[in-house]
Amino acid sequence: MAANVGDSMPYGADPWTARAMEKVRALFDSPSAEVLFTYGGTGANVVALQSVLAPHEAVICPATAHINTDECGAAERFTGAKLIDVPTSDGKLTPGDIAPLLDAGHGEHNVRPAVVAISQVTELGTVYTADEIAELAEVVHGHGLLLFVDGARLANAAAHLASSPAQLTTDVGADVVTLGGTKNGLLYGEAIVFLRPELAHRARFARKQAGQLASKMRFIAAQFEALLTDDLWLNSAVQANAMAAQLHVALSDVPNIEVLRPVQANSIFARIPPELLGPLQEWSFFWPWDAHSSTVRWMTSFATTGEDVVRFAAGVRHLASAQGRTTAVTSREGS
Repeated sequence: MAANVGDSMPYGADPWTARAMEKVRALFDSPSAEVLFTYGGTGANVVALQSVLAPHEAVICPATAHINTDECGAAERFTGAKLIDVPTSDGKLTPGDIAPLLDAGHGEHNVRPAVVAISQVTELGTVYTADEIAELAEVVHGHGLLLFVDGARLANAAAHLASSPAQLTTDVGADVVTLGGTKNGLLYGEAIVFLRPELAHRARFARKQAGQLASKMRFIAAQFEALLTDDLWLNSAVQANAMAAQLHVALSDVPNIEVLRPVQANSIFARIPPELLGPLQEWSFFWPWDAHSSTVRWMTSFATTGEDVVRFAAGVRHLASAQGRTTAVTSREGS
């Protein structure tokens, strides 16, 4: 509301944007970083990658990466570059995963890998440690590539590891990072952080061309200024993570609900009986993660409360018990 009072220059030439950019730089302990604000996560990823890629180049990423599975091909369309997606069991890339791709090819007949992209937190809810990122960055840089971090949930990773964003990016060799705002409470808005500012020489043009340059940028910047004041970004992520951990405990003794991997951030991946999926969606709609394996992903957020968790767990328990009774009756009648 304060940013809506009076007049201000457009396109980021305003005091809110200047202050927010300084707060982002401080968060990453990178005083010279180039910071650009965008409307959303897909736009941030596209602008970041378009700024550092040529159309004959490629991005190595996990097969489950958001840029590969959930952005409608935006990265490939707008950069012209190819995504080389690598199957992983946990959504995380390792030096061993990317090594075979770094020297492969036949000169001009193949695309040239130029960027390795990782997500923090990954789309499978797993978190890279600082050491894992550092090992990856060493290999990436040793072959002349850049390391890009999709940080849509970077705050959740920092909360889980009790580390700062700088310790998970600047200090371990990340080159370009996005900082998620939308998934941490903002109405809309993401930030792209070029930790190597020389990589941003095309970025402002890429942002404009991608339709991500806000004329009234102060409304994005004002949100980031608030988010990065008094650790609101961290407290919101801590709340989201804690609610996921609480939900995990609440579901631990529900029959036939199998949590598939440790809960590290604000997501739970669970396998449920196929016959339970329909009733659960009717009661509390969500998209299944993988309908074929009856795997679901349940997310908590900054706004999730303990009461929400108790109510949801009770609903799952009730429906699972009801389904179990129905199955038992059907089995006896069949006998």
